[in-house]
Amino acid sequence: MAKLILSMDGLVLKEIPLTRERTTIGRKPHNDIQIDNLAISGEHAVIVTILDDSFLEDLDSTNGTFVNGQQIKKHFLQNNDVIELGKYRLKYVSEQGAAAAQDFEKTMVLRPGTLRQTVIEQAAGKSFGDSHGGQQAKAPPPAVIRILSGPSAGRELELVKTLTTLGKPGVQVAVITRRPHGYFIAHVEGSRFPVLNGKTLDAQAHELHDHDVIELVGVKMEFFFRT
Repeated sequence: MAKLILSMDGLVLKEIPLTRERTTIGRKPHNDIQIDNLAISGEHAVIVTILDDSFLEDLDSTNGTFVNGQQIKKHFLQNNDVIELGKYRLKYVSEQGAAAAQDFEKTMVLRPGTLRQTVIEQAAGKSFGDSHGGQQAKAPPPAVIRILSGPSAGRELELVKTLTTLGKPGVQVAVITRRPHGYFIAHVEGSRFPVLNGKTLDAQAHELHDHDVIELVGVKMEFFFRT
């Protein structure tokens, strides 16, 4: 289980295990992590935790949210990342996250996971607006990502899980969500957005079609349906 270590001026104040799907940070009392300081906005930031992965998002705070000295809007947290809020520090600790980061350099794929649709939408920073009324919808046909360039060229990944995270943490990260009526790609982290069929994507989620070509952190990959 991942946790945050809250400190100020080098003094550890407390440890907070990330047991919730959403952990809010801010000055107001209703936040999960309340920091009563004027440099902190009432609702400053949120951490969305999906299985062993955590995403940090700034909630349009006045003074911004920083990770390892860099201001972020959205950030895929890695082991030992330090979130900076004014004079306060929140160190992110996750042994499993460290192992996944090492595995990423070899495979280009961080880790797929199975989880509820609502959590996926929060992680991607989007609201897809679907409601299935609690009924289980028919699954889409099986699909595959094939790496076309780079040291992992030729490698294939079957998209059998609900969420697959692709990219390089701290540089560019995107998620592919497997939904009842198809597969969608959404930008999560990085100043550069993914490229789909030669066109740079925007902040919205985009549906993937057979033989689409995705470019992420300089690596090209093909999405196709397994027939």
